[in-house]
Amino acid sequence: MHRSVDVVARDRAGSANPWWREAVFYQIYVRSFADGNGDGIGDLAGIRARLPYLSLLGVDALWLTPFYSSPMADHGYDVADPRAVDGVFGDLDAFDALLADAHALGLKLLVDLVPNHTSDEHVWFQEALAAGPGSPARARYHFRPGRGADGSEPPNNWPSVFGGPAWQRIDDGEWYLHLFAPQQPDLNWTNPDVAADLERTICFWLDRGTDGFRIDVAHGLAKPPGLPDMDIPADTAILPEIPGDLRFDQDGVHDLHRMIRRVVDRYPGRMAVGEVWVRDDERLARYIRPDELHQVFNFHLLEAAWKAEELIAAIVRSHDVGTSVGLTPTWVLSNHDTIREVTRYGDGDTGRRRARAAIVLELALPGATYIYNGAELGLPEVRLPDDALQDPTWERSGHRERGRDGARVPMPWSGVQPPYDFTTGAATWLPMPDDWAELTVERELDDAGSMLSLYRQALALRRDRPEMTGPGIAWYGAPDGCLAFRRDGGLTCALNATDAPVPLPPGTVVLASAPLAGDGMLPGDAAAWLV
Repeated sequence: MHRSVDVVARDRAGSANPWWREAVFYQIYVRSFADGNGDGIGDLAGIRARLPYLSLLGVDALWLTPFYSSPMADHGYDVADPRAVDGVFGDLDAFDALLADAHALGLKLLVDLVPNHTSDEHVWFQEALAAGPGSPARARYHFRPGRGADGSEPPNNWPSVFGGPAWQRIDDGEWYLHLFAPQQPDLNWTNPDVAADLERTICFWLDRGTDGFRIDVAHGLAKPPGLPDMDIPADTAILPEIPGDLRFDQDGVHDLHRMIRRVVDRYPGRMAVGEVWVRDDERLARYIRPDELHQVFNFHLLEAAWKAEELIAAIVRSHDVGTSVGLTPTWVLSNHDTIREVTRYGDGDTGRRRARAAIVLELALPGATYIYNGAELGLPEVRLPDDALQDPTWERSGHRERGRDGARVPMPWSGVQPPYDFTTGAATWLPMPDDWAELTVERELDDAGSMLSLYRQALALRRDRPEMTGPGIAWYGAPDGCLAFRRDGGLTCALNATDAPVPLPPGTVVLASAPLAGDGMLPGDAAAWLV
């Protein structure tokens, strides 16, 4: 039996129920959602045309990955101009039209902020290259002389998240810091120009009517004085977090988020959620203190193995992070940087059963939920051919790490073969599998037992049932390998992570991820809601 947890939470402006506290957000990886002009790459016009689908699905808000001017070294996360739309995706008129139509359907819209770095084609970085060592232009980034007699060694031993060193040498002998690809030089947040420019960007999008932001690498930004060496274990990727990692979660980052919060708060009803890969729960909670971000992504549930004890621990930890600062938590099962849940939970029929149960579990929890496009179709991770891979991790790792492309394959909409109505063109930016005919939106809308139908039913119940209320959860005793909890409003959620049927708690079943077994038992790898 686990302890009951509860909280009385209020919006920092005084409202007891700001829209984002219990919202279901739908992440759109713009390149892969829908193509409006036939070039095989998703765009703003494609999203706009599919807004009725998102309204039908029943989500509350959309989060768009970067669509800004970019050379696309990291598919838009290398931003050359954060206040312009890249021609691949449309233009500002297309964005305004998308935003207006989304609002007309009652959908909020968040855009991505990328404050840790720019593209190497950003005007600032080009000025820095031309200006030379010691110049004010270089002070906006982290330029340093190299180590060694001839300066041929990097200034410190930090690794890039994408593989290799986090430093690139330029023609005049200096090095610049890039925690990601060399085309993504890190900004120096001690420079006042950097904060002033981000404020202009925030206001630019909020003035257009955007409802908020997802902040990329929100635990980065601040760097330790002097950029000292750090202890590096064998695994140097961003996941898992390196103990004592000097690249991320420096105390100075919180002053930067207070600045962001002050700007956002000038626009009532807007919000910001941070991508924060920090596993120390006390440190994670600091990002959502009253004068910092409204939300952070909490990845404990995403990282939990399919075992009841791990799922329970992830839920308790996530819930406590939020309640410790007077907020409800956020819940995430996948995104564009992680392996899709169907594959992560075992792939094939096993992975699909568990993914169905996981979303029933997730949507039963108090707080905000973030769904990644395609999860509602049960899309698996795709094993792409080597010559199709585009993630910079593939090249930077010397072809040891395949990167994130397998979770970014375009959405299948209708038809029986690629491109499944994603585009009117012949090809898509990443190849689509030949065996996705049963996973298209069209096919699943017509199947009452599909993953999409389960999502729609769960989202409707979450919105309409009075039992789905209250920030607190109380844990019940459950058979080994299972879990059960009750929401304040009266809804009970039970999950069976074993392969054998178990008795359900008392109540009337209103939703189940799989047909009940004989005598009303909950089958293995299944979850249910009861009232």
